Amino acid sequence: MTANEITSKLIRNAAKIFENSGILKVIPPGVVSSKADLPVKVRTKNKKEYTLYFDIKSTGQPRYTRMAVNRLKDIITGKPKSYGIFGAPYLSEESVKICKENGIGFIDLAGNCFIKIDGIYIDIQGRPNPYPNTRPLKSLFTPKSTRVLRILLCNPKRDWYVKKLAEEANISLGQASNIKQKLLEQEFVKIDQNKTFHLLNPEILIEKWAQNYTFRLNKVTSYYSFDEVRDIEHKLAEYCESKNIQYAFTLSSGASLVAPSLRYTRVFAYTTGSVENIADKLGWKKVTSGPNISLLEPYDEGILYGVQEVNNCKVVSDVQLYLDLKSYKERGEEAAKFLLENRLKKQW
Repeated sequence: MTANEITSKLIRNAAKIFENSGILKVIPPGVVSSKADLPVKVRTKNKKEYTLYFDIKSTGQPRYTRMAVNRLKDIITGKPKSYGIFGAPYLSEESVKICKENGIGFIDLAGNCFIKIDGIYIDIQGRPNPYPNTRPLKSLFTPKSTRVLRILLCNPKRDWYVKKLAEEANISLGQASNIKQKLLEQEFVKIDQNKTFHLLNPEILIEKWAQNYTFRLNKVTSYYSFDEVRDIEHKLAEYCESKNIQYAFTLSSGASLVAPSLRYTRVFAYTTGSVENIADKLGWKKVTSGPNISLLEPYDEGILYGVQEVNNCKVVSDVQLYLDLKSYKERGEEAAKFLLENRLKKQW
């Protein structure tokens, strides 16, 4: 839709919602000098008049929401009987929160609406997006984009230049710049005065990522061994170290090392080596049911970024471990929550 179409639809939506509420009624606007997109005069059933200043944008992403909110707060300052309303095709939870925290109303094309002024209260929420377009957010979870997310989440206090981030993620400068822009629009990073940028809202970011991730993106091959899980892990670590093969434990194996109270009966590990050769050398039998070992071949090199050493064993970063656990149904949620509360949040 064009900007004019969005504006027309939103104003019609607003007039209908006001009329149905029995509280407000749109009246022909007077001449109001304003930088807002559209000032609209309304009258209550008690004959009180207010001016609603609308700032309407073609996207409801958090960054643009905040820009509109700040603009509206500027406009209504010193104007009694006035109220700012942000309008967009659809507002995310984060955008809704920004509006409410700043005393600004909102309306979208789904019919969601919030107004709170001088005893006037209209609150309609929960209606789904009639024009879904998840591409901007989805594009943050492509393999090369997630390399950047891991780096930011693993180094939450660090300031970055685009060039340095591109080098760290092993991606082009153009790719890093595009990813940074998408993160800015979603308010996951903030630009500093010296042109560097740093991470914002890490918990929201990792939760969004977890909703778009499963450890089954990696190639998983399962085996069986008569050894106990600790012996399997010891032999695997020893073999990979001796052959200079990259590996890192994850899921139940990784969680047991960072949260030792967890009980488990299956070993999970990433490796960049030939899983067939590893299994053959260690005497494991390939199975399709009842495995106690699963080797994962990383879908992208970023998986093994930030590998840590715990009790002489390599373990994926806490960020990667959290993502894997969130997508694992067998006690994964419980272990992921422990990891978030006791390790990740303390770093953020």
